[in-house]
Amino acid sequence: MWYWLFKYTVVGPIMVLGYLPRWRGREHLPRTGPFVLAANHTSTIEATVVPLGVPRRVTFVAKRKYYQGGGWRGRFIAWFLTTVGQVPIDPESATSAAPALDAAREVLRAGGVWGVYPEGTRSPDGRMYRGRTGAMRVALPLGVPVIPVAVSGAYGGGPWWTWPRGRSRVRVTYLPPLDTSPWRGREDDPTSWREATDALMARIREVSGQEYADRYPTAEELRARDAR
Repeated sequence: MWYWLFKYTVVGPIMVLGYLPRWRGREHLPRTGPFVLAANHTSTIEATVVPLGVPRRVTFVAKRKYYQGGGWRGRFIAWFLTTVGQVPIDPESATSAAPALDAAREVLRAGGVWGVYPEGTRSPDGRMYRGRTGAMRVALPLGVPVIPVAVSGAYGGGPWWTWPRGRSRVRVTYLPPLDTSPWRGREDDPTSWREATDALMARIREVSGQEYADRYPTAEELRARDAR
């Protein structure tokens, strides 16, 4: 109940009025059955605009630090994330990521939609960084569709009234399912996970138009991003 309330009567209308987003390619979203929704990540608003165009419930993971903030704001964010069914994860640790991937498998086995940002964190500078293989570790063995999602106009932007920051309109494009046939029979091979992840990121980049950095962002870059 809380998920749909926040999506359509609280957060959703605010995002639509503030950012005037446009959604394209919704015909590519499966109406039934499990699938993975994999998007690029340049802004915090993507956590809302990406699932807002999907008529089904989307479950994302969220960084564990968002559940541990102090004061009323920290408690509210933790309550909000828990209420809408999000899963906490520490992306810096493969060990602590395992429970989140297990939870994602359960979502998909139950016929649900798992949303993920393969880069693992927001871009520090608007470029696309190398994707992490977690999405494909889950999707390939389960044989579920992977829908690439390209978001543009979100980096550095703001609500439309904050000109010039708000002059760019946010566009969300849901692309046709990624062709995973090249990795058929090698679903449990880490090499396949990497190849499929690189193909996924390239497909998103074709539409988002981002410059590509074939590496993970450094800790210094992420600290500078958070300090801005």
